[in-house]
Parts: sequence; C-alpha cells; structure tokens
Amino acid sequence: MIRRRQFTHAGLLLPFAAHAGGAFAAMETRTPPESPSQRPQKQQRRKILLDTDIGSDIDDAVALAYLLRQPQCDLLGITTVTGDAEGRAQLAAALCNAADKKVPIYPGRETPLFVDSMQTEAPQTKRLKSRLAEFPRDAALNFLRDSIREHPHEITLLAVGPLTNIATLFALDPELPGLLAELVIMGGKYSDYPTPWGPTEWNIIVDPHAAKQVFAAPVPLITATGLDITWQVSMSPAQVAERFKEDPLLETVLDWSSVWFDERELLHFHDPLTAATLFNPDLCQFEAGDVHVDLESEPTPGVTSFVRNSISTTRVATSVDQEAFFSEYFGVFQK
Repeated sequence: MIRRRQFTHAGLLLPFAAHAGGAFAAMETRTPPESPSQRPQKQQRRKILLDTDIGSDIDDAVALAYLLRQPQCDLLGITTVTGDAEGRAQLAAALCNAADKKVPIYPGRETPLFVDSMQTEAPQTKRLKSRLAEFPRDAALNFLRDSIREHPHEITLLAVGPLTNIATLFALDPELPGLLAELVIMGGKYSDYPTPWGPTEWNIIVDPHAAKQVFAAPVPLITATGLDITWQVSMSPAQVAERFKEDPLLETVLDWSSVWFDERELLHFHDPLTAATLFNPDLCQFEAGDVHVDLESEPTPGVTSFVRNSISTTRVATSVDQEAFFSEYFGVFQK
C-alpha cells in the first residue's frame, strides 16, 4: 500500500504520457464552453458544495479559508472523503467556527470503489485541541442529493479530493449530474509540464475508478484544474508564515501547516487555485476537450490524458496567471 507521504517523497516516476500532446503553451487557442462563473451575475452569490479530503495536504484548508472569506461564495455545505472522514469533518468545523460561519458538514465515504485505500489518516487532526462537533453518519450522500435537487441547475459542486463521494452519488441518483450547474475538479494532469510524479496526480490515483465514472457523467459542464497547472503556484514556509498572519482564519491554517512542513518544503496552492477560478475565471486559461482516465496504466492506475474537442462539455486549465492568483486569494482576507 502506498500512502500519500510515500507518494510525495519517493514519487511514482512514471514516464511522461506521450499522448499528452506536448506542453499547453503550444496548443492553439479555442473558445471553451461558457462557465457559470463567466456569466454576468450582478453580485449574485454562487452556490457551492465542497467535497474535500481536508487534513492531508494543507491546501484543502487553505482553499476552505478562502471560500469562507469570499463574499460571493454561498457555501451550502461540506462533505469529506477518504480515511478518517470524521476527523476531516472536525477540521472543516474548526475552520468554519474560526470564521464564525455555520455550514452543514457531513463525513463521507472512506474507502475507494475497487482499489485499496492509500489515504487512511488525516495528519492535521493532531493540531485539534478538542472535538468540536458530532456529525451524522452515512448522511453525506443524502445531503448532497437533497441540496442539488433543492437548487436544480444552480449549484457548483467543487471536488478537491478523490472522487469517491461524487461517483457514488451519481450512481445513487443518475439524474443528479444533469441537475448541477457545474462540477469543478482539482485533479488529473493534462500536459507534459514536469512534476515529480510523471503523468500521475494524487486525487485521481487514490480512486481511479471513481474518477473515470465522474468524468463520463452527463454534467452540463465539468471543469478540471490539473497538477500541471496548480504546481506552478507555490510558497515557501517562510512566505506562508508571513502572509498567513494577516487574518485570524489563516493563522489557524498556519498552525496546521506545521504538520505539512515537517516533511515538505513548499505549499502548492492546488485546491485554492481551483476554488479561486470560480470567482475569477481569468486566473486560468481553459480549453475544451475529452478527459480519459486509464485504469490499466502501470504501475499506478489512473493516469489522465486530454484530447482537444471544441464541442466537449469538459474543459481543463491550460495556464495560470500566478500574480493575479495571489492577488485574488489574499484579497478576500484584507480588512
């Protein structure tokens, strides 16, 4: 069994996917399908459901802090996924309490659909001083289903962890994908931009079967931001320590980050970048196309590939404006 920490250190150094078609810098520009975030909204707050594996990589907490401070975010609820889902829910509750926000939180599925679990613990729970809440068990999927049906075609489902909850939800109620406004995913790798793990990305390989099902679902619009793009936005521990003292909510995340930085040298803003594009879509360029999840890739199932297709309802990020991202992210925390 490979755990996230081993994955981070050793790296699954697979050859870069030859079919990725080269760096996105060389791709021709196409007009992607319109995202709800690109339509004039006249200050209308965006309804968000967040599905997260908060507690492993610190970037989930960094993303949740942003959503809690983003004035245009109507965060309807949070579900957690992978091992120690209840501990992850405790972390989410701690941030919501620190932000003085009441948000429904539900622990979700802990084990992948068909493969062994590679993420059984939530290390950042070590920083929690006490249990903050009791959570209903086995209610996450019903909560997601009821929320989406209550607000048809209005909800953006933001998935920043392995896709077990989402795949199970879509199998439970096959009409739900069509009732979403958009599914936004941090996951996959869609070009040959160099990262330490070749063509693999953690959220996808943890539950590759779930990812394959989700990308095939008839959602009106699926938007994915891959590791090849999010890897380009990072901060050192010193930079994090300086900037995260600007807001009490970020100070909580800073405390938890000590667990992450015990064994790592950078914070990459994978999930925060994905979240920020919901409210500032110009942070990234996107291209329409088809995503394939390879269940036969060796030694790790779940390698993703992307083929441009101008009429596809799926699009992936192809570039990022790093300076604009940091301005957007820290801008919501300014007093």
